[in-house]
Amino acid sequence: MENLNQNSEAFVSAQKRLKKLKGFYSHLFFYVVINIILIVISFNNRPFTFDNFFNLRTFATPFFWGIGLFFHAMGVFGSSLVFGKEWEERKINEYLKDKK
Repeated sequence: MENLNQNSEAFVSAQKRLKKLKGFYSHLFFYVVINIILIVISFNNRPFTFDNFFNLRTFATPFFWGIGLFFHAMGVFGSSLVFGKEWEERKINEYLKDKK
């Protein structure tokens, strides 16, 4: 295994990846905690009925913040899931077969 020092390109890349991962997990943590608090507050401030609880006012923040969290996840994990090394190799092979 290559000896990684703090100036190597692999170490810097791993450090950036770790920072992105920590940022996503902290975003996810605050998303869960704050939205639970908001839903509990919403539940306690109005009499409980099906219509009062399951409406846009109760779940607007989790819904729209969830969209942002989804895009944050795609920024952290998506590039390797959708356009990873296997995808690149498969596309290169397809282009090479087309050229023959």
